[in-house]
Amino acid sequence: MATSAPEPLSAGIEAPGRLRQPKQVIGGAVAALVAGWLIVKAVGNFGGFLNATLLGLTLAGLYFVVASGFTLIFGLMRTINMAHGSLYLLGGYIAFELQEKLFSDNKGGFELSIGQSSGETQYSTIEWLVPLLIAALAMGVLGVLIYQLLLRWNQGQELRQALITIAVIIIAGDQMLAHFGGVAKDIKLPASWPTSVDIPLIGSFGFFRLTIVLGSAILVGLLLWWMIKRTRFGLITRAGVDDRDMVSALGINIPLVFAAAFFIGSLLAGFGGVLGGSMLSLQPGQDSAFLLNSLVVVIIGGMGSLGGAAVGAVALGLVQAYGASYLVFGGTDLTNYSILLTFGLVVAVLAVRPYGLFGRPA
Repeated sequence: MATSAPEPLSAGIEAPGRLRQPKQVIGGAVAALVAGWLIVKAVGNFGGFLNATLLGLTLAGLYFVVASGFTLIFGLMRTINMAHGSLYLLGGYIAFELQEKLFSDNKGGFELSIGQSSGETQYSTIEWLVPLLIAALAMGVLGVLIYQLLLRWNQGQELRQALITIAVIIIAGDQMLAHFGGVAKDIKLPASWPTSVDIPLIGSFGFFRLTIVLGSAILVGLLLWWMIKRTRFGLITRAGVDDRDMVSALGINIPLVFAAAFFIGSLLAGFGGVLGGSMLSLQPGQDSAFLLNSLVVVIIGGMGSLGGAAVGAVALGLVQAYGASYLVFGGTDLTNYSILLTFGLVVAVLAVRPYGLFGRPA
């Protein structure tokens, strides 16, 4: 009696491409639906659509400046610093206080302001830059202290690092609320800067958002890319994450290198806080909001990917801007629920790319 050849072990097992096909189809259908919805909105009011897009891109610039520091610490160093948002808000508050105490003629400090009118105090470019530099450097130093005192001894223990820095968030949030109050505060821009620029089809648009915020995001991205990919410091940092013992055996002081990387990441958080305080406002709760935004940007782009952080920031900024502008159905304003689009974006990306758009397994 003839016997048939045994069935291969691989029989009945679908190819990986087939397993991913339903996800790709669903993702493509959702993307097409969103694109069609945006096209309808653009046709109805193209100028308004361009304005919403530019608002989203400038918001993405702010998100990228803050999240790039988070990417350096969390994505590259694999160190959990949940207090990154607290460094953002505290940096903004410090810049606000310095501007008020040092340069405002109403505070009895150094009256260095120029061009004051009888109304609100006006500030020069130097009087905006000096608080920015001091606040950013102070947050860099504070970040190093957090790393040296709280996180360095728990390297590789992510849960413990997260719990420790969550405690820092709670303490810092309460102290900032007690010292700075619960009223929103704005860092004043230099009086010599124009308030807006005229753009065809859009009209007036904020000068600070368009030039300073976007320009800072581009500059930060280029400098970080150069540092990580083209310098010995970046090479040592990446090698120290992959094989710390081997790099230490070569005589390199890995704790010092990591402390320097933590300083840069924390400095960027403080720098972003000054930009955010000038473009938006400073108020309690923004520390948690910008921590969440940084997490979303890193998750979407992929851990350790600077380019992914840029793409994630753009995606998040556009989703929030379009949601705030167009989330209206049947005459019902649903813009208060636009935060749900953020989580929908994360779910959609992770369903297709579990490690993020440009991420890879650790």
